[in-house]
Order: sequence, then structure tokens, then C-alpha cells
Amino acid sequence: MRAVTFFDGDGMHDGTLDVRDGRLRLLPRAAPTDTPHLDGVITGLFTDHHVHLQLVDPDLLPASRLGRVIDLGADPDWIAEVSRHRVTVHYAGPFLTAPGGYPSDRAWAPTGSVREIADAEHAARTVDELAAAEVSLIKVVAHSDAGPVIDDDAFRAVVRQAAVHRLPVVAHAEGAGQAQRAVRLGATRLAHAPFSERLTDTEIAAQAASASWISTLAIHDDDARAVAIDNVRRFVAAGGEVLYGTDMGNGTTPVDLREAEIDALRAAGLDGLDLLTALSPADPLAGGALLLLPDGDPNRARRLTAADIDIDTDTDTDSTEP
Repeated sequence: MRAVTFFDGDGMHDGTLDVRDGRLRLLPRAAPTDTPHLDGVITGLFTDHHVHLQLVDPDLLPASRLGRVIDLGADPDWIAEVSRHRVTVHYAGPFLTAPGGYPSDRAWAPTGSVREIADAEHAARTVDELAAAEVSLIKVVAHSDAGPVIDDDAFRAVVRQAAVHRLPVVAHAEGAGQAQRAVRLGATRLAHAPFSERLTDTEIAAQAASASWISTLAIHDDDARAVAIDNVRRFVAAGGEVLYGTDMGNGTTPVDLREAEIDALRAAGLDGLDLLTALSPADPLAGGALLLLPDGDPNRARRLTAADIDIDTDTDTDSTEP
């Protein structure tokens, strides 16, 4: 057995790691004082809060360091089937956008992954249909730099009907003023940390009080990345919640933890417990795969094996423990 430190989503704790029936087991109790300590921090697998599984190979997920992903734009029938056979997958189903709005004109958008919303009545009806399809959240697009955007009445109708079904609304907000507009109209999460413009401190404070941001910092070029990092740094200082997300499928991205995203979050001032919290790791006490973070560095995280504690995997080291 080994004495270990583990992170359960709330803080660091002392624990004990051993092997039972050939499987690693983390116990929420301090090991005896003479037990060797395993260097590093143990967590559960991480969460990517912004992925597009139709644009990557989802069969790669089970071997990754991700235990949960949030798909923010896919054909609802396709993603529902994928979610039954992979790691934990929550999904929004299609992008909800204005007629002719982004990404309805993009070749990369799979058939069925976009719904063009004509008006408020259509918006409410679409949310009802998606709720019946068991989506976990609703995604609205407000990308004014790429075409028409869903109008205020339709946006409010999405938010109102999503609330009926207790579904959060996440917005792709791009273009001047769109991040503020999306949150003002009721979105409680932005799919991308704002990158189109530097928000004022007053705007940052309003955002921090009303919405969380999914990072996606590494997808941007130098100028947009600098704007996004500056916004995130001030958003965190104002008490805002940042969630790790990569926009997996946007360009060449790993179907795994993205080290460039971790580096960008550090550049924005997130490190230590703040960074681990943004990664939303699964509870390591719940069973399943465990990760070891050497020096607490997520970029060096790897799956633990019995060899890490030098125990014969056929040995039951604590047969009295339930």
C-alpha cells in the first residue's frame, strides 16, 4: 500500500492506495505513519466541456485522460447512440442558429447538427423536441461576424423553454457585444471565453455574477488568444467560474487532454487547485480509472497501475475492507 494525496473536486485529502483483486483501490483514510508516500496527486479522469465528437474519432476516448465530455453541436440521433458506448457523454444536440446563421453554411457541420430557428414559437418548440431527445443542455449561436444571429425574442424563448425542462443554455457568442448580449438574454454559460473584444471591468463583473465560461483558449491565433487570456484573468479575479474546454474537433486537436489549453489557462493565472477545479475531475473515490499528476501538473497526468505501488496484482491486501 501507499500513502497518497488525492483531489476530490473540493480539496486535497490524505488517502491510502492499495490493490484488491488485481485492481487499484483508493481509500479515504490516512495510511499508517510508516507507509511510503506516492509522489504526486491522484484525481479521477478529467472533463472537457466543449467537444464535437462527430469531427473526431470517439473510439479514442476510452484510452484518454478524459472521463466525461460535453458535446456542443452534433446530430442528436448520432450523438445519442455514441453516448451509450463511450465515456460519459453529455450533449446539446444541434446548434440553434438564425436562418442562414453560423454554422449552417460550413462544410464541416455534419448533417443534422444545425437547426435554423425562425422565431420565438419555433424556438420553444425546438427546445421541447430536444428535451424529449434527452439532451443535457441547449446551445444557441450568436456569431454576428459570420452572418445573421437569432433575434432577442427567439433567444429569450429558448432560455424560457429550457428552464421549463431544467436545461442550462450555453451560447457561442462571437462578434462585438455578443458575449454581453447572450448573458443578458439568459445564457448561463459561454462556449468560448470572450475573444472578439476586451471586455471592460464592469462587463467582466457582470459576467462573473451571471455566467461561467468554457476556456477554449488554444484554438485562437495570437491576437485573439491574448484578448481571451486577458479577459479570463480578470474574470477569475472577479470570482467567475472557468471550465476547461478545447473545442475538440476544431482543427487538429487530440482526443485527450490538450496540453496547449492547460498552458493557456496557466497563462491566464489558473494553476494549482483552480486549474484542477476547471478540469472537473471525477471523484476518485467513486471507482474506475485513476490519474496520477506528477508535481500536480495535469499535462503530465497518466493512468495509475499496480506497478506504482509495487504490489502483486493477484494479492488481496485488505480482505476485511468492504
